[in-house]
Amino acid sequence: MSLEALNERVKQDLSYLVMDSPDWVRPVSHPDGHVYDAVIVGGGQCGLGIAFGLLRERISNILVIDENEEGLEGPWVTYARMITLRTPKQLTPLDFGIPSLTFRSWWEAQFGEQSWEAIDKIPRGDWMNYLRWYRKVLGLPVRNQVKLNVIEPSKDGIYRLSVGGDGTRSGTLLARKVILSTGIQGGGKWYIPPMITEKLPKKRYAHTSELIDFDRLKGKKIAILGGGASAFDNANYALTKGAAEVHVFVRRKELPRVNPIRQLEPSGLIEHFHMLADAEKYAIMAHFFKLNQPPTNDMFARASSWPGFRLHLGSPWLDVVDSGDSASVKTPQGTFTFDFLIISTGLRTDPALRPELELVESHIARWSDRYNAPEEIKNPVLDAHPYLSPGFSLLSRDEEGKKLLHGLFAFNYSAMISCGLSASALSGMKYSLPRIAQAVADELFSDDRNDHIKNFFSYNEPEFIGNDNK
Repeated sequence: MSLEALNERVKQDLSYLVMDSPDWVRPVSHPDGHVYDAVIVGGGQCGLGIAFGLLRERISNILVIDENEEGLEGPWVTYARMITLRTPKQLTPLDFGIPSLTFRSWWEAQFGEQSWEAIDKIPRGDWMNYLRWYRKVLGLPVRNQVKLNVIEPSKDGIYRLSVGGDGTRSGTLLARKVILSTGIQGGGKWYIPPMITEKLPKKRYAHTSELIDFDRLKGKKIAILGGGASAFDNANYALTKGAAEVHVFVRRKELPRVNPIRQLEPSGLIEHFHMLADAEKYAIMAHFFKLNQPPTNDMFARASSWPGFRLHLGSPWLDVVDSGDSASVKTPQGTFTFDFLIISTGLRTDPALRPELELVESHIARWSDRYNAPEEIKNPVLDAHPYLSPGFSLLSRDEEGKKLLHGLFAFNYSAMISCGLSASALSGMKYSLPRIAQAVADELFSDDRNDHIKNFFSYNEPEFIGNDNK
């Protein structure tokens, strides 16, 4: 099968599902302009999946915005540096049960069935190409180079989104519902220890989430702080680009070996996480964070096979010093000097760190507001996460905020404690994408339920036209 033939099969499958059925949502007029039923912020894999989910719910008055140029959404061809995805290739996160929309169908249409059997994991670049195809074949309404600046709630229940960027047609978008589908960093921001930011000039270091000019680092000696999967992705990438040495520093005495996601995938916990009690959710995620995600075997083997690779276990950074043309790193195992530092210390989640939420974040409930964890597992990182409904709604910590937050959804990494591996791993999206689409649809219906009921009782259009007088 060719890709053109697959495109026709997708169209046929969607026609069988009657995807062009009319919307049921009541249109809303506003003196300030067009009101979208939903604006999805973020055009990566989650944003595209939510858009299709809403279309399946017969909600087409939607818009997806993304601050990046078309084709560069998400991390896959920007700062992600793994060779393949870390997840099993058999996962079906975005297809909504439609076989022709799976990655496997897209792959086999181009490379054949035998090629599918031959690959172990999905190549990173091909995953991005699949997402580009998914967007195009479904005709999803995405507007690129539009950056959300601030969300402003109003008394009329309409959100005013202040936006900017080359793709903007107006500085303001109006929406009844706003879905923050903003990926890994969307619930907070990337974290770099203050010891580094306060003692070193910015030219001496970069976070793994940044665009790094690795060509400039050819022949250089590089240090990486962190023992997670991305640390080894970056180590291997730097060495392939010609770095002389790459030293990976891990505070643990042993690398993590157990990947908790592999247990979650077949266990039923991912799809039923929303049914758990708060104590159970918190305990599971505390354990998840404690284990961390190990590097994949193939990536560790690639990185460690380079002559310039060095691994330092039990080596937290105690101090850093800038010497003008290099940086010294002090560890319990000694002091080392490097030309450049790459920081792989993850992120911190807290609505207060998100500029687009500055007008409402003080009202957003955190886990620390709703649950007091036992001391043996209590973790301020977990406590700072927003406390969400099972349908990913931001909830209020006070009465004033209930109306202000009604219609705001967070489908990003900040949902982990409340909703599990839903918006944070491909493993969960098969279950979570239909759930958030349903939650948004339910809320739109509930907002206008009186009108819908009134329309039912006032309906008086004859269907039977036979003559019953005979």
